[in-house]
Amino acid sequence: MTDPTFPDLKGKSVFITGGGSGIGAALTESLLRQGAQVAFCQRSDATPFCDAMEAATGQRPLFLPCDIADTDQLRQTLSTAAKAHGPITVLVNNAANDTRHKTLETDQAFWDWSMAVNLRSYFFACQSVIPGMQAAGGGSIINFSSISFMMADVGYAAYITANAGIVGLTRTLAREFGPDRIRVNAIAPGWVLTDRQRELWVTPESLANHLAKQCLPDPIEPTDVSGAVLYLASGASRMMTSQTLVLDGGFIAS
Repeated sequence: MTDPTFPDLKGKSVFITGGGSGIGAALTESLLRQGAQVAFCQRSDATPFCDAMEAATGQRPLFLPCDIADTDQLRQTLSTAAKAHGPITVLVNNAANDTRHKTLETDQAFWDWSMAVNLRSYFFACQSVIPGMQAAGGGSIINFSSISFMMADVGYAAYITANAGIVGLTRTLAREFGPDRIRVNAIAPGWVLTDRQRELWVTPESLANHLAKQCLPDPIEPTDVSGAVLYLASGASRMMTSQTLVLDGGFIAS
């Protein structure tokens, strides 16, 4: 699939959390192909991925190792990216962890860690880039949520709670910083078949059951998410803010 071209993304300073694997890797590649200056972070080494992206697109993303649960480290990482590429005017809060857990066995340490990764990091990443966006005359923040909080689902209560919180965070920041022409939107994907999902949870039976509940019969691949991010990052969505864009093949409609 070929993404549409958004000329205004060329040269933009973009930062993606978790941009070297899964959905994030697809976003990094798509934005590089638009000519954006892309920086991203993750905990594991992404040098081979950066090598592959440079060979494929002619542009090398800036990889900055970071544990997003460490707020000070996250702030420093965003500052480093801004020094390298200029003020970040497109932030994609993508990194998350949906480790399954049983409610009655979840302790405070796990809960706090899950909130740190899945919600707190989103807030402080936004807080870190907003002053630069204000100085630049505007920007776009794209927060990844999930349809999990819209479903009567079980097995990962902390993750589901965080994803509901992301939508609330998106709406309040959109209202507060709209006068600065900073747009804040969320994307709520359905079951995207990343390598992690395939390794841990996808079975022929579970996938067939899920697809039977979608309006569209095809599995959602990481590349299927890229177009929505490009749209929200670009001026094509100039008057769109405080929204949650559901990208689930029509699953919630069932």
